[in-house]
Amino acid sequence: MSRHDELAANLAEVRERVHAACAAAGRAPEEVTTIVVTKTYPASDVALLAELGVTDVGENRHPEAGDKRAELDDLLADGVTAPRLHFVGGLQTNKAGAVARYADVVQSVDRAKLARSLSRGAEAAERDLEVLLQVDFDLADPGRSGTAPADVAALAGLVAELPRLSLRGLMTVAPLGVPPRPVFEQLRELGDTVRATHPGADVVSAGMSGDFEDAVAAGATHLRIGRAVLGERATLR
Repeated sequence: MSRHDELAANLAEVRERVHAACAAAGRAPEEVTTIVVTKTYPASDVALLAELGVTDVGENRHPEAGDKRAELDDLLADGVTAPRLHFVGGLQTNKAGAVARYADVVQSVDRAKLARSLSRGAEAAERDLEVLLQVDFDLADPGRSGTAPADVAALAGLVAELPRLSLRGLMTVAPLGVPPRPVFEQLRELGDTVRATHPGADVVSAGMSGDFEDAVAAGATHLRIGRAVLGERATLR
């Protein structure tokens, strides 16, 4: 089986599962955007996904993400549009300016210093950047990225005022060892609160290959799915 056919088959299966989850939740499939997380996979895979109709991909490391985006233009077939690039990983402040030059969305904003650095980078590049606030519901683990739920409102207010940034909503990664659906429901409820003040912040990004049905049931608008489409990663770099 060619790589194109392998990705097409996996993508069809994921789309079928998303449709089934939406039907079970009484939602329209059009309400849910699937972001295919292509981290560690080559730009050639991203090009194939674009040909298969994928509109959004996710990356989690700089400079890999930027290098892949630069390479992609030479790989796309005529008439095929490059997918929107979501930066979904933890981001160091000193790399934020570079990421702001090529990412369409940064989903991992969890502190004011990072938000300000992204704003400066977007200003320097003369481009607009969409951002999500990453929320951490497992405050007992100090190694996790994300801002505390209690701090979301203040961070949202700051981001909304920064030049070239557009506050689009919230993101979370479910903690290990706990049922994910209640966590995703908390994120959706917190998103409702943020949207009352910032109407454009309507994105709820939750769910990955192992739990995205729970995310759909909880009201997620964006899913971040890698393994179920691209296959198992042989190594983590």
